[in-house]
Amino acid sequence: GKMATHPTTGHKTLMLSEAVEGKILFIRGHRVMLDADLAEIYRVTTKRLNEQVKRNHSRFPSDFMFRLTAQEVGELNRSQIATGSQKHRDPRFPPYAFTEHGAVMLASVLNSTVAVEASIQVVRAFIRIRTILAAHKELARKLEEMERKYDARFKVVFEAIRQLMRPELPEPPRRPIGFVGAGEK
Repeated sequence: GKMATHPTTGHKTLMLSEAVEGKILFIRGHRVMLDADLAEIYRVTTKRLNEQVKRNHSRFPSDFMFRLTAQEVGELNRSQIATGSQKHRDPRFPPYAFTEHGAVMLASVLNSTVAVEASIQVVRAFIRIRTILAAHKELARKLEEMERKYDARFKVVFEAIRQLMRPELPEPPRRPIGFVGAGEK
């Protein structure tokens, strides 16, 4: 795994929350993290992680965890989102995707100090992405309100503001993977 070591003590340190945020994917209308990425963050092997999931199956309902389809895995690979650890796995066993609640439950069944500490980073990453997206929606709504109020001469200005808003956002991939539901809640 890509675990950082502390410059002075040489201890392995937890993954930074920005790195964790980068592992959050948008699949089937949910923000999720894949098993191998969580294994890396919680510092266990993917094998051990999946053994614990099997052992505690009743704790992982479908809104906490689901297995990707072969098609979803193919789309992940094509979109270059899949991490190295995902590319080398047995294609007969596609990865599990964990929602925020699933990631927390996972930390509790792994029950190591590292996993519990790291799960806090994971939750913060999910929250930060939610906050960014919510703020962006609010901003877009205000802009539309203003546009309705003001004269057509300002259209150019609003267009420019929109352009400026665009690149910053960690939007989910343009074509969501798999089944597209009735939109996000």
